[in-house]
Amino acid sequence: MIEYLVLISCLGFLAFLIPGRHRKYAAIVGWVFIVLFLFATLPEYFAENNFLYPVMAVLSVPFLYITIKHLLAEDIRVHYLSRAAAIAFLIYFPFAIDDYTQISGLGTWLIGEVVGQVVWLLHLFNYPVNLEAWNIIAQNGFRVEIILACTGIQSIAIMLGVAAAVPTTLRQKVLAFLLVAPTIYILNLFRNVFVIMAYTSQWFPYYPDIAGNGEIGYESFFWAHNVIAEMLALVLLILIAYGLFTLIPRLGTFAEELFQLYYSELCTAFGKGGSRGPGPVPVPETGEPAPAVPGEPGKDPGSGS
Repeated sequence: MIEYLVLISCLGFLAFLIPGRHRKYAAIVGWVFIVLFLFATLPEYFAENNFLYPVMAVLSVPFLYITIKHLLAEDIRVHYLSRAAAIAFLIYFPFAIDDYTQISGLGTWLIGEVVGQVVWLLHLFNYPVNLEAWNIIAQNGFRVEIILACTGIQSIAIMLGVAAAVPTTLRQKVLAFLLVAPTIYILNLFRNVFVIMAYTSQWFPYYPDIAGNGEIGYESFFWAHNVIAEMLALVLLILIAYGLFTLIPRLGTFAEELFQLYYSELCTAFGKGGSRGPGPVPVPETGEPAPAVPGEPGKDPGSGS
């Protein structure tokens, strides 16, 4: 049933992409159900000793309140944020549809491609492994299952959604895709190689009280997958975001405006005041003109078709 929370969220965001006065309510449905999904998956992440996503779930509560508040006020900043989420779902859902049907589609195909390429890289590094099933790689009595989350498609969809948050030119769209998709996909292959080698060779059998979950050898998987790989992935996404801000200057301005919005709301909630920065710009009935870059009235360097 947890998967259907994602499905409802996806349908909400996809409805947001359809022009009409319903858009803010569709976005609210999308955000509410994705937050519900985060909380529904908490037992799974606690079982894996993965505390990053539980922290995200807790932080999502004030985020959701502020987002709904400004969606109802038709603030273009959260409108752009919702568009980023909607585009991310538009890219991701064709691969995730396998979870809701009995038909093998793009998701199954992508997993198979990643498995083949990871096995090829492992053999290139003279690290022999066996395929116990079409998506299960084994060595030394340990097995790693490659699922859709191991393909990098989620990160690719999110970052392409970020790139599409504000209006851009065709050139910016093409360069953003080339920066995001190949980079994340290739580095994710090496991420899988590292995790498989670290787990099946037991590189990090440390602090079982913290990293263990009762499975023999799980500690190495915990440190490789949940800590080292997650931290490196976070650094990578920050670097890609910086690259996107360079390619699309309006995106950097938008990120600053969005930070000021949420920061000021939190400061107000805790009675610390704070500057709101630029005031809310309402979403027009037709078209979505981006607010001008501060210091350059009427000019938006990132705008286009």
